[in-house]
Amino acid sequence: MHSARGARVAVIGAGIVGVCAAYMLRKRGAEVTLIDRDEPGQGCSYGNSGAISPGSVAPLAMPGILATVPRMLSDPHSPLYLPWTYLPWAVPWLLRFLASAGSDRVADSVGKLAALHAGAVAAHEALAHEVGVPELLVQRGHLHVYPDEQAASKDAAGWRLRLECGYTVEHLDRAGIVALEPSIGQRYRAGRFLPDHATIVNPLRYVQAIVAAFTAQGGQLQRADVSALEPQTGGLWGVRTSHSSPSFNHVVVAAGAWSRRLLDPLGIRLALESQRGYHVQFEPAPHTISRTVVLADRKVFVAPMEQGLRVGGTVEIGGLRRPPDMRRAGLLRQIACETFPEMGRVDSSPWMGHRPCMPDSVPVIGPAAGRPGLWLAVGHGHLGLTDSVNTGRRIADQLMGLETSAV
Repeated sequence: MHSARGARVAVIGAGIVGVCAAYMLRKRGAEVTLIDRDEPGQGCSYGNSGAISPGSVAPLAMPGILATVPRMLSDPHSPLYLPWTYLPWAVPWLLRFLASAGSDRVADSVGKLAALHAGAVAAHEALAHEVGVPELLVQRGHLHVYPDEQAASKDAAGWRLRLECGYTVEHLDRAGIVALEPSIGQRYRAGRFLPDHATIVNPLRYVQAIVAAFTAQGGQLQRADVSALEPQTGGLWGVRTSHSSPSFNHVVVAAGAWSRRLLDPLGIRLALESQRGYHVQFEPAPHTISRTVVLADRKVFVAPMEQGLRVGGTVEIGGLRRPPDMRRAGLLRQIACETFPEMGRVDSSPWMGHRPCMPDSVPVIGPAAGRPGLWLAVGHGHLGLTDSVNTGRRIADQLMGLETSAV
Protein backbone atom coordinates (compact mmCIF):
# COMPACT_ATOMS: atom_id res chain seq x y z
CA MET A 1 0.00 0.00 0.00
CA HIS A 2 1.43 3.38 -0.99
CA SER A 3 1.63 6.26 1.45
CA ALA A 4 -1.44 8.49 1.52
CA ARG A 5 0.45 11.51 2.84
CA GLY A 6 -1.29 14.62 1.55
CA ALA A 7 -4.51 12.72 0.78
CA ARG A 8 -7.78 14.54 1.36
CA VAL A 9 -9.74 12.72 4.06
CA ALA A 10 -13.20 13.41 5.47
CA VAL A 11 -14.02 12.09 8.92
CA ILE A 12 -17.78 11.97 9.51
CA GLY A 13 -18.63 12.30 13.19
CA ALA A 14 -17.01 14.48 15.86
CA GLY A 15 -17.48 12.28 18.88
CA ILE A 16 -14.41 11.01 20.69
CA VAL A 17 -13.77 8.22 18.13
CA GLY A 18 -14.02 10.48 15.08
CA VAL A 19 -12.03 13.26 16.73
CA CYS A 20 -9.20 10.87 17.61
CA ALA A 21 -9.18 9.48 14.06
CA ALA A 22 -9.05 12.97 12.59
CA TYR A 23 -6.27 14.04 14.95
CA MET A 24 -4.14 10.97 14.25
CA LEU A 25 -4.62 11.31 10.48
CA ARG A 26 -3.62 14.95 10.57
CA LYS A 27 -0.51 14.09 12.61
CA ARG A 28 0.47 11.62 9.90
CA GLY A 29 0.19 14.18 7.12
CA ALA A 30 -3.31 13.81 5.69
CA GLU A 31 -5.43 16.83 4.77
CA VAL A 32 -8.38 16.19 7.08
CA THR A 33 -11.87 17.70 7.29
CA LEU A 34 -13.88 16.71 10.37
CA ILE A 35 -17.62 17.00 9.74
CA ASP A 36 -20.52 16.84 12.20
CA ARG A 37 -23.99 18.33 12.34
CA ASP A 38 -23.37 19.35 15.98
CA GLU A 39 -20.49 20.87 17.87
CA PRO A 40 -17.74 18.32 18.62
CA GLY A 41 -18.41 16.04 21.56
CA GLN A 42 -22.10 16.87 22.00
CA GLY A 43 -23.33 13.26 21.68
CA CYS A 44 -22.21 10.30 23.78
CA SER A 45 -18.88 12.00 24.32
CA TYR A 46 -20.72 14.67 26.30
CA GLY A 47 -22.64 12.28 28.49
CA ASN A 48 -20.45 9.25 29.09
CA SER A 49 -19.07 8.28 32.48
CA GLY A 50 -15.45 8.97 31.59
CA ALA A 51 -14.26 5.43 32.27
CA ILE A 52 -11.09 4.17 30.63
CA SER A 53 -11.74 0.51 31.22
CA PRO A 54 -9.32 -1.79 29.34
CA GLY A 55 -10.38 -4.72 31.51
CA SER A 56 -13.89 -4.62 30.03
CA VAL A 57 -13.23 -7.57 27.76
CA ALA A 58 -16.49 -9.43 28.41
CA PRO A 59 -19.06 -8.70 25.68
CA LEU A 60 -22.61 -7.71 26.58
CA ALA A 61 -23.87 -11.08 25.28
CA MET A 62 -22.43 -13.77 27.57
CA PRO A 63 -23.50 -17.41 28.02
CA GLY A 64 -26.79 -17.47 29.90
CA ILE A 65 -28.05 -14.16 28.45
CA LEU A 66 -31.11 -15.92 26.96
CA ALA A 67 -32.50 -16.43 30.47
CA THR A 68 -32.58 -12.65 30.99
CA VAL A 69 -34.73 -11.90 27.93
CA PRO A 70 -38.10 -12.15 29.76
CA ARG A 71 -36.93 -9.56 32.27
CA MET A 72 -35.53 -7.37 29.49
CA LEU A 73 -39.02 -7.25 27.97
CA SER A 74 -41.08 -6.93 31.14
CA ASP A 75 -39.13 -4.83 33.65
CA PRO A 76 -38.45 -1.18 32.77
CA HIS A 77 -36.04 -1.10 35.73
CA SER A 78 -33.90 -3.90 34.27
CA PRO A 79 -30.27 -2.87 33.60
CA LEU A 80 -30.76 -4.26 30.07
CA TYR A 81 -34.20 -3.22 28.81
CA LEU A 82 -36.03 -3.70 25.50
CA PRO A 83 -39.48 -2.05 25.34
CA TRP A 84 -42.15 -4.34 23.92
CA THR A 85 -43.19 -1.71 21.40
CA TYR A 86 -39.70 -1.67 19.87
CA LEU A 87 -39.42 -5.47 19.67
CA PRO A 88 -40.51 -5.80 15.99
CA TRP A 89 -37.65 -3.51 14.93
CA ALA A 90 -35.16 -5.07 17.34
CA VAL A 91 -35.72 -8.75 16.44
CA PRO A 92 -32.96 -9.04 13.77
CA TRP A 93 -30.40 -7.44 16.09
CA LEU A 94 -31.66 -9.38 19.12
CA LEU A 95 -31.28 -12.73 17.33
CA ARG A 96 -27.69 -11.86 16.39
CA PHE A 97 -27.10 -10.70 19.96
CA LEU A 98 -28.28 -14.03 21.39
CA ALA A 99 -26.23 -15.97 18.80
CA SER A 100 -23.14 -14.03 19.92
CA ALA A 101 -23.45 -15.53 23.42
CA GLY A 102 -22.14 -18.94 22.35
CA SER A 103 -18.86 -19.85 24.02
CA ASP A 104 -16.82 -19.85 20.78
CA ARG A 105 -18.22 -16.48 19.72
CA VAL A 106 -17.58 -15.02 23.16
CA ALA A 107 -13.97 -16.21 23.12
CA ASP A 108 -13.48 -14.56 19.72
CA SER A 109 -15.01 -11.30 20.96
CA VAL A 110 -12.88 -11.31 24.11
CA GLY A 111 -9.70 -11.71 22.05
CA LYS A 112 -10.62 -8.84 19.74
CA LEU A 113 -11.66 -6.54 22.58
CA ALA A 114 -8.51 -7.29 24.59
CA ALA A 115 -6.33 -6.47 21.58
CA LEU A 116 -8.17 -3.19 20.98
CA HIS A 117 -8.07 -2.18 24.67
CA ALA A 118 -4.35 -2.92 25.10
CA GLY A 119 -2.43 0.08 26.41
CA ALA A 120 -5.54 2.29 26.49
CA VAL A 121 -4.66 4.13 29.71
CA ALA A 122 -1.12 4.92 28.54
CA ALA A 123 -2.48 6.03 25.16
CA HIS A 124 -4.90 8.47 26.81
CA GLU A 125 -2.24 9.70 29.20
CA ALA A 126 0.04 10.53 26.26
CA LEU A 127 -2.74 12.22 24.28
CA ALA A 128 -4.01 14.24 27.26
CA HIS A 129 -0.49 15.63 27.76
CA GLU A 130 -0.11 16.25 24.04
CA VAL A 131 -3.26 18.34 23.78
CA GLY A 132 -2.61 20.23 27.01
CA VAL A 133 -5.13 18.74 29.45
CA PRO A 134 -3.20 16.19 31.55
CA GLU A 135 -5.32 17.08 34.58
CA LEU A 136 -8.38 15.44 33.00
CA LEU A 137 -6.92 11.94 33.36
CA VAL A 138 -7.28 10.59 36.89
CA GLN A 139 -5.44 7.32 37.48
CA ARG A 140 -6.90 5.98 40.71
CA GLY A 141 -8.31 2.70 39.41
CA HIS A 142 -11.91 1.48 39.28
CA LEU A 143 -13.76 0.05 42.28
CA HIS A 144 -16.57 -2.46 41.66
CA VAL A 145 -18.77 -3.08 44.72
CA TYR A 146 -21.31 -5.79 45.60
CA PRO A 147 -23.65 -6.39 48.55
CA ASP A 148 -21.72 -9.57 49.40
CA GLU A 149 -19.46 -12.24 47.92
CA GLN A 150 -22.46 -14.27 46.78
CA ALA A 151 -23.54 -11.36 44.60
CA ALA A 152 -19.98 -10.98 43.31
CA SER A 153 -19.90 -14.65 42.33
CA LYS A 154 -22.57 -13.96 39.68
CA ASP A 155 -19.96 -11.99 37.77
CA ALA A 156 -17.24 -14.64 38.20
CA ALA A 157 -16.95 -15.27 34.45
CA GLY A 158 -16.21 -11.62 33.72
CA TRP A 159 -13.60 -11.39 36.49
CA ARG A 160 -11.95 -14.57 35.26
CA LEU A 161 -11.67 -13.07 31.77
CA ARG A 162 -10.02 -9.94 33.17
CA LEU A 163 -7.44 -12.05 34.98
CA GLU A 164 -6.80 -14.15 31.89
CA CYS A 165 -6.14 -10.94 29.94
CA GLY A 166 -3.53 -9.88 32.46
CA TYR A 167 -5.38 -7.30 34.54
CA THR A 168 -4.82 -7.04 38.30
CA VAL A 169 -7.92 -7.66 40.40
CA GLU A 170 -7.82 -7.05 44.16
CA HIS A 171 -10.55 -8.57 46.37
CA LEU A 172 -11.82 -6.23 49.09
CA ASP A 173 -14.02 -6.59 52.15
CA ARG A 174 -16.05 -3.74 53.67
CA ALA A 175 -12.97 -2.32 55.39
CA GLY A 176 -11.08 -2.34 52.10
CA ILE A 177 -13.93 -0.54 50.33
CA VAL A 178 -14.14 2.14 53.02
CA ALA A 179 -10.37 2.61 52.96
CA LEU A 180 -10.68 3.65 49.31
CA GLU A 181 -14.07 5.37 49.34
CA PRO A 182 -15.44 6.13 52.84
CA SER A 183 -18.75 7.56 51.61
CA ILE A 184 -20.10 4.36 49.98
CA GLY A 185 -23.24 3.21 51.79
CA GLN A 186 -23.52 0.15 54.03
CA ARG A 187 -25.23 -1.90 51.29
CA TYR A 188 -21.84 -2.71 49.77
CA ARG A 189 -19.59 -5.14 51.63
CA ALA A 190 -17.55 -6.90 48.91
CA GLY A 191 -15.41 -5.32 46.24
CA ARG A 192 -13.10 -5.84 43.29
CA PHE A 193 -10.48 -3.17 42.64
CA LEU A 194 -8.80 -2.64 39.27
CA PRO A 195 -5.79 -0.41 40.04
CA ASP A 196 -4.66 -0.03 36.43
CA HIS A 197 -7.83 1.72 35.19
CA ALA A 198 -8.51 5.45 34.87
CA THR A 199 -11.15 8.16 34.47
CA ILE A 200 -11.51 11.22 32.26
CA VAL A 201 -13.19 13.74 34.56
CA ASN A 202 -14.62 15.92 31.78
CA PRO A 203 -15.11 13.99 28.52
CA LEU A 204 -16.52 17.00 26.65
CA ARG A 205 -13.56 19.23 27.54
CA TYR A 206 -11.24 16.38 26.49
CA VAL A 207 -12.88 16.21 23.04
CA GLN A 208 -12.70 19.99 22.71
CA ALA A 209 -8.98 19.98 23.57
CA ILE A 210 -8.25 17.33 20.92
CA VAL A 211 -10.23 19.31 18.33
CA ALA A 212 -8.36 22.50 19.25
CA ALA A 213 -5.04 20.70 18.73
CA PHE A 214 -6.33 19.23 15.45
CA THR A 215 -7.30 22.63 14.04
CA ALA A 216 -4.08 24.23 15.33
CA GLN A 217 -2.21 21.70 13.18
CA GLY A 218 -4.20 22.67 10.09
CA GLY A 219 -7.17 20.33 10.36
CA GLN A 220 -10.50 21.64 9.08
CA LEU A 221 -13.71 21.54 11.12
CA GLN A 222 -17.04 21.77 9.31
CA ARG A 223 -20.47 21.83 10.90
CA ALA A 224 -22.87 20.20 8.45
CA ASP A 225 -25.34 17.33 8.26
CA VAL A 226 -24.00 14.66 5.88
CA SER A 227 -26.91 13.16 3.94
CA ALA A 228 -25.07 10.78 1.59
CA LEU A 229 -21.69 9.38 0.56
CA GLU A 230 -21.28 9.10 -3.23
CA PRO A 231 -18.64 7.04 -5.05
CA GLN A 232 -17.15 9.13 -7.86
CA THR A 233 -14.91 8.51 -10.83
CA GLY A 234 -11.20 8.36 -10.19
CA GLY A 235 -11.66 6.60 -6.85
CA LEU A 236 -12.96 9.73 -5.12
CA TRP A 237 -15.84 10.04 -2.65
CA GLY A 238 -18.38 12.82 -2.63
CA VAL A 239 -19.72 13.90 0.75
CA ARG A 240 -23.13 15.44 0.23
CA THR A 241 -24.34 18.01 2.76
CA SER A 242 -26.92 20.77 2.63
CA HIS A 243 -24.08 23.19 1.86
CA SER A 244 -22.00 21.37 -0.76
CA SER A 245 -20.67 18.05 -2.07
CA PRO A 246 -16.87 18.19 -1.82
CA SER A 247 -14.73 15.27 -3.00
CA PHE A 248 -12.20 13.33 -0.93
CA ASN A 249 -9.71 10.52 -1.50
CA HIS A 250 -10.91 8.77 1.66
CA VAL A 251 -13.91 8.95 3.97
CA VAL A 252 -13.93 7.66 7.55
CA VAL A 253 -17.42 6.97 8.94
CA ALA A 254 -17.45 7.48 12.70
CA ALA A 255 -21.03 8.68 13.04
CA GLY A 256 -21.93 6.42 15.94
CA ALA A 257 -25.46 5.10 16.07
CA TRP A 258 -26.36 7.17 12.98
CA SER A 259 -23.76 5.49 10.75
CA ARG A 260 -26.26 3.13 9.09
CA ARG A 261 -27.99 6.11 7.48
CA LEU A 262 -24.85 6.61 5.39
CA LEU A 263 -23.81 2.97 4.97
CA ASP A 264 -27.10 1.21 4.13
CA PRO A 265 -27.50 2.97 0.74
CA LEU A 266 -24.01 1.74 -0.18
CA GLY A 267 -24.96 -1.87 0.52
CA ILE A 268 -22.92 -2.02 3.72
CA ARG A 269 -25.25 -3.67 6.20
CA LEU A 270 -24.00 -3.41 9.76
CA ALA A 271 -26.01 -5.00 12.57
CA LEU A 272 -25.81 -1.72 14.46
CA GLU A 273 -28.28 -0.74 17.15
CA SER A 274 -28.56 2.18 19.56
CA GLN A 275 -27.63 1.19 23.10
CA ARG A 276 -29.46 4.06 24.77
CA GLY A 277 -27.72 5.14 27.95
CA TYR A 278 -28.80 7.54 30.68
CA HIS A 279 -27.03 9.59 33.29
CA VAL A 280 -27.84 11.94 36.13
CA GLN A 281 -25.40 14.79 36.72
CA PHE A 282 -25.31 16.07 40.31
CA GLU A 283 -24.01 19.49 41.22
CA PRO A 284 -20.66 19.44 43.08
CA ALA A 285 -20.91 18.19 46.66
CA PRO A 286 -18.21 17.39 49.23
CA HIS A 287 -17.26 13.94 50.48
CA THR A 288 -18.42 11.79 47.59
CA ILE A 289 -15.85 9.70 45.66
CA SER A 290 -12.40 10.14 44.13
CA ARG A 291 -12.47 7.47 41.39
CA THR A 292 -14.88 5.52 39.18
CA VAL A 293 -17.10 3.30 41.32
CA VAL A 294 -19.28 0.60 39.75
CA LEU A 295 -22.35 -0.47 41.71
CA ALA A 296 -22.00 -3.84 40.06
CA ASP A 297 -25.25 -5.43 41.25
CA ARG A 298 -27.16 -2.59 39.57
CA LYS A 299 -24.83 -2.05 36.58
CA VAL A 300 -24.45 1.63 37.51
CA PHE A 301 -21.28 3.70 37.04
CA VAL A 302 -20.57 6.55 39.45
CA ALA A 303 -17.82 8.95 38.41
CA PRO A 304 -16.25 12.08 39.89
CA MET A 305 -16.51 14.80 37.24
CA GLU A 306 -15.31 18.38 37.18
CA GLN A 307 -19.02 19.31 37.12
CA GLY A 308 -19.88 17.10 40.13
CA LEU A 309 -20.94 13.48 40.59
CA ARG A 310 -22.14 11.68 37.44
CA VAL A 311 -24.26 8.55 37.82
CA GLY A 312 -24.79 6.62 34.59
CA GLY A 313 -25.69 3.24 33.29
CA THR A 314 -28.42 0.97 32.02
CA VAL A 315 -28.79 -0.27 28.46
CA GLU A 316 -32.04 0.38 26.64
CA ILE A 317 -32.48 -1.09 23.17
CA GLY A 318 -35.02 1.39 21.81
CA GLY A 319 -33.76 2.87 18.55
CA LEU A 320 -33.00 6.43 17.53
CA ARG A 321 -36.51 7.88 17.29
CA ARG A 322 -38.20 7.00 20.59
CA PRO A 323 -38.20 9.83 23.13
CA PRO A 324 -36.09 9.32 26.25
CA ASP A 325 -37.72 7.35 29.07
CA MET A 326 -36.69 9.57 31.96
CA ARG A 327 -38.01 7.02 34.45
CA ARG A 328 -34.68 5.30 33.87
CA ALA A 329 -32.80 8.47 34.79
CA GLY A 330 -35.03 8.76 37.84
CA LEU A 331 -34.03 5.25 38.85
CA LEU A 332 -30.37 6.24 38.59
CA ARG A 333 -30.99 9.20 40.87
CA GLN A 334 -32.76 6.96 43.37
CA ILE A 335 -29.87 4.48 43.39
CA ALA A 336 -27.38 7.32 43.85
CA CYS A 337 -29.27 8.73 46.82
CA GLU A 338 -29.51 5.30 48.43
CA THR A 339 -25.76 4.75 48.01
CA PHE A 340 -24.67 8.30 48.87
CA PRO A 341 -27.43 9.73 51.13
CA GLU A 342 -26.04 13.27 50.93
CA MET A 343 -26.94 13.32 47.21
CA GLY A 344 -30.60 13.62 48.16
CA ARG A 345 -29.97 17.30 48.98
CA VAL A 346 -28.09 18.06 45.75
CA ASP A 347 -29.60 19.34 42.49
CA SER A 348 -29.23 17.12 39.45
CA SER A 349 -30.10 17.00 35.76
CA PRO A 350 -30.83 13.95 33.53
CA TRP A 351 -29.43 13.05 30.10
CA MET A 352 -29.87 10.31 27.49
CA GLY A 353 -27.57 9.44 24.58
CA HIS A 354 -27.18 6.84 21.84
CA ARG A 355 -24.24 4.43 22.10
CA PRO A 356 -23.62 2.48 18.86
CA CYS A 357 -23.65 -1.22 19.67
CA MET A 358 -22.81 -4.34 17.63
CA PRO A 359 -24.41 -7.66 18.67
CA ASP A 360 -21.04 -9.14 19.71
CA SER A 361 -19.83 -5.85 21.30
CA VAL A 362 -16.88 -5.72 18.86
CA PRO A 363 -16.60 -2.47 16.88
CA VAL A 364 -15.97 -2.45 13.13
CA ILE A 365 -12.65 -0.72 12.46
CA GLY A 366 -10.86 -0.60 9.12
CA PRO A 367 -11.50 -0.52 5.36
CA ALA A 368 -15.00 -1.26 4.09
CA ALA A 369 -14.96 -4.41 1.97
CA GLY A 370 -15.36 -3.72 -1.72
CA ARG A 371 -15.44 0.06 -1.26
CA PRO A 372 -11.90 1.42 -1.74
CA GLY A 373 -11.37 4.66 0.12
CA LEU A 374 -14.20 4.08 2.59
CA TRP A 375 -13.26 3.37 6.22
CA LEU A 376 -15.33 2.38 9.24
CA ALA A 377 -14.87 3.21 12.91
CA VAL A 378 -18.28 2.20 14.22
CA GLY A 379 -19.96 0.24 17.01
CA HIS A 380 -17.94 0.86 20.18
CA GLY A 381 -20.92 0.59 22.54
CA HIS A 382 -20.07 1.83 26.02
CA LEU A 383 -16.31 1.61 25.35
CA GLY A 384 -15.94 4.43 22.83
CA LEU A 385 -13.84 6.54 25.18
CA THR A 386 -11.65 3.60 26.23
CA ASP A 387 -10.91 2.61 22.63
CA SER A 388 -10.92 5.98 20.90
CA VAL A 389 -7.17 6.60 20.78
CA ASN A 390 -6.34 3.05 19.71
CA THR A 391 -9.09 3.16 17.08
CA GLY A 392 -7.80 6.46 15.74
CA ARG A 393 -4.29 5.03 15.49
CA ARG A 394 -5.49 1.90 13.68
CA ILE A 395 -7.47 3.87 11.13
CA ALA A 396 -4.68 6.40 10.59
CA ASP A 397 -1.93 3.79 10.26
CA GLN A 398 -3.91 1.66 7.81
CA LEU A 399 -5.15 4.56 5.72
CA MET A 400 -1.70 6.16 5.55
CA GLY A 401 -0.12 2.88 4.48
CA LEU A 402 1.77 2.34 7.72
CA GLU A 403 -0.23 -0.75 8.64
CA THR A 404 -1.75 -3.12 6.09
CA SER A 405 -3.67 -5.62 8.22
CA ALA A 406 -7.44 -5.22 8.16
CA VAL A 407 -9.28 -5.22 11.48
